[in-house]
Amino acid sequence: MRRYSWLPWFALDIVLVIVFAASGRASHEDTASVLGTLNVAWPFLVALVIGTVLTKPWKTINEVWPWGLLVWLITVLFGMALRVLTGGGFALAFLFVTLGILGLFLLGRRAVAGLLIRNRVKLRG
Repeated sequence: MRRYSWLPWFALDIVLVIVFAASGRASHEDTASVLGTLNVAWPFLVALVIGTVLTKPWKTINEVWPWGLLVWLITVLFGMALRVLTGGGFALAFLFVTLGILGLFLLGRRAVAGLLIRNRVKLRG
């Protein structure tokens, strides 16, 4: 993998976290404002950066096990902690929804990317 080829995948992870925040706001009939969405998303975005850096993305960005799992859990748990520490509130239902949606997004994205990359390698080989 080239040195910076992980950056588009990381950008997609960022987009997926923002989509998670926007869809959550929409499901609660909040107004669709960029600042409101970023207010919900920022703790999870910070946690995503931490999780991504800790897992050496230039080597592991599309691996589901164990690195994708680690990024997902760090994103959810640190993101939730940041949210609570900054007055965002906590609800157990929100934790479960966050685990599910971000799991689907972050792990699902890695599973699909891994399949596409492996199939492309097989086709070339």
